[in-house]
Amino acid sequence: MNRYFIEVAYKGAAYSGFQVQENAHTVQAEVDRALSILFRETIVSTGSSRTDAGVNAYQNFLHFDTELPLHPQFIYKINAILPDDVVLNGVYAVPPDANSRFAALSRAYEYTLYTKKDPFLQDRGYFFPYRLDIAALQEAASIITEYTDFTTFSKRNTQVKTFLCNIMESQWSTEGHRIVYNVKANRFLRGMVRGLVGTMLRVGRGKLSLSEFRAVIESKDCTRADFAVPPQGLFLMQVNYPDRLLEPIHFKR
Repeated sequence: MNRYFIEVAYKGAAYSGFQVQENAHTVQAEVDRALSILFRETIVSTGSSRTDAGVNAYQNFLHFDTELPLHPQFIYKINAILPDDVVLNGVYAVPPDANSRFAALSRAYEYTLYTKKDPFLQDRGYFFPYRLDIAALQEAASIITEYTDFTTFSKRNTQVKTFLCNIMESQWSTEGHRIVYNVKANRFLRGMVRGLVGTMLRVGRGKLSLSEFRAVIESKDCTRADFAVPPQGLFLMQVNYPDRLLEPIHFKR
């Protein structure tokens, strides 16, 4: 039995999230369907990172097992089956015990705001035409790196065993009328990035002081976080694995 990692990107607007769900349209279900059609047998994949309904990804990974050989035009064939808003970008040979979820060292997300009406960002960002204190936003982002318990920023009805996350990067940047938040961590909780962004925006709007922001984090109470920012501004940017784990497989075009 051979195990493969596959790298995908997708626009999440039409989906009820990434992970397979009963009676719901999901990205993983489309990937499994395409794999099963090409192999002519049922393929069930395992995803590296779950994204919520409407959230996008420039890079996400899944793994699957098969005894069958890969088609010499595997990437071309899979992309011909997948819908237009999902693309397969790479296939990698890995050891038989490698797990796309548990082998990941970190994930990186990006959230985009835009302050001037822009039809080209409408489905890839959050229109936020309000005055923001960028310095306060940056200070709030820095404060986040001082903590490891993010219970406050996890939505309810989650089945995780721990709310501990190691935040490696957390910062805001501006470019023209775009304001972007980038965060990287070993793991993320359900709704966590949007909760961080929404709550920090309250700081940037002067509705929450930096000391109050600390109190929100330390409260471990999700009702004190603001999860109201829309999903289309959020992108899973990168999933990082140990060096030399992924061996790229090259196919005919």
